[in-house]
Amino acid sequence: MTAAPVGRLAPSPTGVLHLGNARSFLLAWLDLRSRGGTVLLRIEDLDGPRVRGGAAEQALEDLRWLGLDWDGEPLLQSSRAGAHAVALQRLAARGLAYPCTCTRADIERAASAPHAGEEGPVYPGTCLGRWTDAAEAEAATGRTPAWRFRVPDQEEVVRDRVAGERRYRVAEELGDFVIHKRDGQAAYQLAVVVDDAAAGVDSVLRGDDLLPSAARQQLLYRALEAVAPEWAHVPLVVGEDGRRLAKRHGDTSLQAFRDGGVSAEALVGWLAVTAGLREKAEPCAAAELVSDFSLDRLPRAATVWRGYPCPADGC
Repeated sequence: MTAAPVGRLAPSPTGVLHLGNARSFLLAWLDLRSRGGTVLLRIEDLDGPRVRGGAAEQALEDLRWLGLDWDGEPLLQSSRAGAHAVALQRLAARGLAYPCTCTRADIERAASAPHAGEEGPVYPGTCLGRWTDAAEAEAATGRTPAWRFRVPDQEEVVRDRVAGERRYRVAEELGDFVIHKRDGQAAYQLAVVVDDAAAGVDSVLRGDDLLPSAARQQLLYRALEAVAPEWAHVPLVVGEDGRRLAKRHGDTSLQAFRDGGVSAEALVGWLAVTAGLREKAEPCAAAELVSDFSLDRLPRAATVWRGYPCPADGC
């Protein structure tokens, strides 16, 4: 008998939840609840200056408004700093992480223009083998170093329940990436892997803009001798320009819908149509979608936002 999955909702308190967030969280919740799984909730509050006061509380309120619940108490990712530091130490001790004092400008100057990846210049390995530890790096340069993961020169295969099989060469596409920042906090890739592994998360559903992150995270899981979860990366909600939802597409925050008189059931009903779960946009509660939920019904193309089609009193 297959064990029930463990997954998580992981809002970041750097802004308000918008329609795209709502769709991804709804799908993650339905995927877990439809399989009798456990839903954990983690507030990913490591993004320093971008964290907004009150945003975490607002995110929880928005999730409850949508009809999504979770098991146990919410976890603040910032409370896991000790575990993140231990993981970094393990990687450094094995020669899989090293201190780096390069600035963004240094990397741009060192990387040749034709060798730029999708996320900017590929890190050329300037600090690899340069310092024995962080103290030596800081003493020599006067800069507090970040820490980079030493990426193996190999192809990484990501098998995804929605996107299928994807192949990445992280060393060529990105280079050694930062796993611990100069401010002393773990970077996203390391923190997510350490926290998911500790919580027993074995099923992750999120937006497909994070598919490349799955390849990086698999490398970290393997380096930390942990097992990567099953992946499901779902298409995003995008504007008519094909770009992910942002302020340029108008106010699509859940708070704006609430303030405009749109009920949670009406919004969930519209989201259900975009996910192939209903043919007509009729109000329904999230819990009503659990019994016949299937990722097989999910369209493989992005949902284009052209404005909410429902009046304030429902669809």
